[in-house]
Amino acid sequence: MQKVYINAHIFTGEGEIEKGYIRFTNEIIGVGKMEHYVKQTDEEESDLTGHYVMPGFIDVHSHGGYGMDNMDADPEKISDMTYRMLEEGITSYFPTTMTQSDENIEASLKAINEAAELNPMIQGIHVEGPFISKAFKGAQPEAFIRPAQLDTLKKWQTLSGERIRLITYAPETGDVKEFESYCRENDIILSAGHSGATYAQLKASGATHVTHLFNGQLGLHHREIGVSGFGLLEDGVTVEMIVDGFHISKEMVKLAYKAKGADGIALITDSMRAKGSPEGESELGGQKVIVKDKQARLSNGSLAGSVLTFIDAFRNMLAFTGCSMQEAVKMSSTNQAREFSLSSKGELKPRFDADMVVLDNDHMLKQTILGGKINAFN
Repeated sequence: MQKVYINAHIFTGEGEIEKGYIRFTNEIIGVGKMEHYVKQTDEEESDLTGHYVMPGFIDVHSHGGYGMDNMDADPEKISDMTYRMLEEGITSYFPTTMTQSDENIEASLKAINEAAELNPMIQGIHVEGPFISKAFKGAQPEAFIRPAQLDTLKKWQTLSGERIRLITYAPETGDVKEFESYCRENDIILSAGHSGATYAQLKASGATHVTHLFNGQLGLHHREIGVSGFGLLEDGVTVEMIVDGFHISKEMVKLAYKAKGADGIALITDSMRAKGSPEGESELGGQKVIVKDKQARLSNGSLAGSVLTFIDAFRNMLAFTGCSMQEAVKMSSTNQAREFSLSSKGELKPRFDADMVVLDNDHMLKQTILGGKINAFN
């Protein structure tokens, strides 16, 4: 049945309607101001006075959550875990692999491909490692790290059902020109991450994205701005940010927002298996992880992914920077959809998928709508 929300404060991704309506089935039929609203027969009307409606969140970097990791290579569990992400407002997801043996990565890619056949939320795959720098490995196991290998990537893209859309790599670790050319020709976004590349090396590379800005990379220095500076300075480069208050301080988040602007930032969770689970011991890539006080750390104290939910990332961005709701919507959905050419996602307008979130005045998540199906919370 056709549904319509009325009296809602709507953020379309392109603009804002303070008092509006949105009509939808599995896709959006119409959006407009209440002064132009005409009730139609045989439709389900809901009054959303005091609520915000915006595009569903898009997370292009997350390893798992709710007791599951993409490296577990279980298609049904990956699909089930992805659906759990509706609880945090995510409607499109890039399952992310990590540095492991070829055998384990290939098993994961095949499982994600199978899961994507079951689950429309899966819109691509992010391959993070193993083509990274050992000096900036973070929580990536060093034993499997190596320079970029084109033949390997070609094999992985085939195994994934051509679903790889984003790859984190360190462009300084070898001759990557053919590797980069293949990625450009196959619509795979190149992201500098776990990298010690200099600004000059990055300018000469094919990178147009930076993995988890400030984390696992050559940082800002007054004589070499490194990966972080490249991401902040260059137009046309999108930077990911883990806005949990631990990976990046509140002040640095605000500094990045002021330098980069909302159009160049993509919020991510970089979440791991322990998201949504009680505090205590967990696991990442065969490594013991301790979760305490909303932080996930290896035994040596290094941060190991996050337990951040996307709705918390959204709220934190508002609180840390003072950005507008419309800007937060861009950083949560619209930018990701445009960067990865998700042509029916990231905006609320006719013929786009009815993927939406509904928040109350306190920015608490009340509903996540996936393809017109309403999932209600709280």
